[in-house]
Amino acid sequence: MSFGHVFVAMSGGVDSSVAAVLLQQAGYQLSGVNLRMFHNEDLGESLSRTCCSLTDAEDAALVARRLGFPFYVFDFAQTFRDTVIRNFIEEYQQGRTPNPCAECNRSVKFGALLHRIRTLGGDYMATGHYARVEWDEVSGRYLLKRGKDHSKDQSYFLYMLTQEELAHTLFPLGSMEKPEVRRIAEAHGLVNAKKRDSQDICFVPDGKYADFIERTTGQPSAPGPFLDQEGRVLGLHKGIIRYTKGQHKGLGLSTEAPLYVLEKDVAANAIRLGPDSALWSRTLTAERMNWISIPELAEPLAITVKTRYTQREAAAVAEPLAGGHIRVTFEEPQRAITAGQAVVLYDGDTVVGGGTICET
Repeated sequence: MSFGHVFVAMSGGVDSSVAAVLLQQAGYQLSGVNLRMFHNEDLGESLSRTCCSLTDAEDAALVARRLGFPFYVFDFAQTFRDTVIRNFIEEYQQGRTPNPCAECNRSVKFGALLHRIRTLGGDYMATGHYARVEWDEVSGRYLLKRGKDHSKDQSYFLYMLTQEELAHTLFPLGSMEKPEVRRIAEAHGLVNAKKRDSQDICFVPDGKYADFIERTTGQPSAPGPFLDQEGRVLGLHKGIIRYTKGQHKGLGLSTEAPLYVLEKDVAANAIRLGPDSALWSRTLTAERMNWISIPELAEPLAITVKTRYTQREAAAVAEPLAGGHIRVTFEEPQRAITAGQAVVLYDGDTVVGGGTICET
């Protein structure tokens, strides 16, 4: 008995492979799909060290063959360049710090890929994300919830999912913990059972973001002044794209007291430095909001908030502003809230919604 045709987005890692195992056991008709996000010439020698590599595609194909379902490779390299990479570069050039994983989910995986799957007659797309989707009878809405394994929970990167996308998405690992996933992979003899998790941004595997931007654009980031809080010149920076708010290491300055990046002035090509105490703030403004558990924010709402994936949640109140923006006011000051990063609002395990930080 089949419960529908599911296309499993298979990265080559153990999580998406075990997601396929579970769906097959549940009676779904499966097809595997691997996304080609870039070509060999895009990354050169570093391609073999990143996720979405040719080796990963081969691992995904081997898993599909072992489990006995069709496997396809979709070339989305142009879409990836036009959305994720372009946004990444433009955000850094504007003095912001982007979140490419969230943008990839928005534009590629749950945008272009899910649209392709639906066009091909697929009922659902499944991924190896640690998150859950539930239908709420009371509100008549699909809810996005944290994965049971909070140490692996990826709901922060999925805040942009719409009701239509959630209706056609499956997260088979949402109620599982990582050790159990590994055990299932080993029991089924999957080639990637012991494969390590990827921690890198796929198109910058060596972590040298500025070098990637300069190489891609062909434009070096010009040096400019480091300024103190009174506007006095402390030295020269090596290009505004090489720094992010809260950064302390790599400034190349010898000062009596530790200094941190407080602000980047793109127009003046200047970076303002100051003490750690100046990095703490109780408010932020966010744009490009997407609401999941509610249709919109109509009045102040008490929630908990994450402004970075690795951050512990903080209690706050969100209130609506003009133009679809919101203001978030925290109970306690938060450190280095950074424009360009995602802000995600939670009610317990449920994602209320999220957006992009534009002011702090």
